[in-house]
Amino acid sequence: MSLTDRSVVVITGAGSGIGQALASRIAEEKVKGVAVSDLNEEGLADTVAAVEASGVDCISFKADVAKLEDIEALRDAVTGRFGSATHIVNNAGVGLVGRTNEVSFDDMRWLMDINFWGTVYGTKVFLPLFEQQGHGHIVNISSVFGLMAPPGQSTYCASKFAVRGFTESLRHELEGTDICVSCVHPGGVRTNIARAARKGENAPQEDKEIAPVIFEKVARTTPAEAAETILKGIKTKNPRILIGSDAVQMSMILRLFPKGYFKIMDRMSGGMLSKFK
Repeated sequence: MSLTDRSVVVITGAGSGIGQALASRIAEEKVKGVAVSDLNEEGLADTVAAVEASGVDCISFKADVAKLEDIEALRDAVTGRFGSATHIVNNAGVGLVGRTNEVSFDDMRWLMDINFWGTVYGTKVFLPLFEQQGHGHIVNISSVFGLMAPPGQSTYCASKFAVRGFTESLRHELEGTDICVSCVHPGGVRTNIARAARKGENAPQEDKEIAPVIFEKVARTTPAEAAETILKGIKTKNPRILIGSDAVQMSMILRLFPKGYFKIMDRMSGGMLSKFK
């Protein structure tokens, strides 16, 4: 479903980064309303100000996507204000630094609750609205690490591969309806996800310190550029949205070299991808 003056777009994780940039950019399309959620209330206030500067009605909601009741409350707030919703962008996500033997079960549950279950909750809570009205668009944010799996990112990759599988299966289930489903795979986007990432319980402190440095070197795309790509994907009903030339390049290499892709990509990155090996 494309964007019109009757569209109501819900975006989680909109207090910073891609979510914040996307809310601001979608407001420029003069939609009916934008609803944004995050745990970062200060960042949400900035997002609301940016959306309202475009003359679009906006509501913010403090929500933990790992809690089903929070997402249900978000839905109720959206329908109470706008009557319904037409788009849900499940964008909220976190990072975790550490190899499999360095992260605890609690670390893994924490990340999966946000990255995977948060996406599932957002999808399943808003899907009945879309089915009732006969149209809608679900946009779930995976990652290039939902396509490839470097060392030191097993838990993060697990969550993003899970988002990809869940989203692609849902798309096939809804084929033939007017409910669109898109999976987004950002490459390196200059957000604070690496700086805010949790360090695995047994991971070396230097890994936590070097992760943002490495990320800054490989992150080529700005949040505004990412938002523009997602917006284009929404308008064209693109089921697979790759963000950044690095994501496009990685996708191609993966198809050509499904077994040896990591060595190729690591060499292209100057060895940065294997820093946590």
